Amino acid sequence: MHPALFPARLRRRLRPLTLVTAIVALLGTSLVIHTTQASATSKAQAGSSSAAVVRVAEFLADCPFSHRLPDDPIIFPNMPGASHMHSFFGSTTTNANTTLASLQSSPSNCNPRTDLSSYWVPTLYNGNTPVEPTITTFYYLGEGVRDDIVARTQPLPLGLRIVAGNAKATSPNDPSSNARWSCLHAGHVPPSKDFVTCPAGTMMESYLDFPQCWNGRDLDSADHKSHMAYPVGQACPASHPVPVPKLRQVLRYPVNGNPANFRLASGPGYTMHGDFFNAWPVAEMERRVRDCIRPVIKCGADGTPS
Repeated sequence: MHPALFPARLRRRLRPLTLVTAIVALLGTSLVIHTTQASATSKAQAGSSSAAVVRVAEFLADCPFSHRLPDDPIIFPNMPGASHMHSFFGSTTTNANTTLASLQSSPSNCNPRTDLSSYWVPTLYNGNTPVEPTITTFYYLGEGVRDDIVARTQPLPLGLRIVAGNAKATSPNDPSSNARWSCLHAGHVPPSKDFVTCPAGTMMESYLDFPQCWNGRDLDSADHKSHMAYPVGQACPASHPVPVPKLRQVLRYPVNGNPANFRLASGPGYTMHGDFFNAWPVAEMERRVRDCIRPVIKCGADGTPS
């Protein structure tokens, strides 16, 4: 019906209603635009976050030097002074009498503090002066095995004890001597099982990989090695079928130059070895394996993407 056919009184009543309808329509359009923009922003942020993920199966703990003692609670339990000198990292109370229970009730200097584990190595000497690493990082990695094996990596069991390397190696050719020495920021210096000559201004560093295949039963063994194994052909051997994160110990020492006066408490550089007593809380270890190792995501010390 044409507006002119409406009575004047009715037309006056309809005008406010028409105005309200227009306002509601305008607000609806604005809301749709705002919602669309917000959705686009959210998608862009999600894409940016996804792109920031580094595809490396890793989490870590930075555990500085804590103390020195001639003790070794794995090799010589309850025998204070029976070992060569060791430098300890992580738990600040480790000694010959250390047990899982004592680690769980003791403080740690690790980042994250939730890592209550203990790590130790033979002390490095320059002449008769002990030298401690100023950068000490323990990486937990999913590498060295096939992708499908990384995807089913299991958490390191609470209380697991491992010794890697050989304190009694008699030459650099000893296959059980698997630590490597190199120079920080001097990649042109070839790595070696023995000490290397690092240029002035650099640091000497030690790398040691622990075995990552577990027999699924024992937390330790008579030689402190047989319950673990290294992968063969990118797979865990049938005798040690359980893949766990590979622990990589990286120590950087503030020394360089001629290594003639360097020695370890255990002997030459090729006797470098490492001990690990796992006291990570079960839930924290499980979370990091689930969120970092299996999906192949590089995580920081807090166990989240870095």
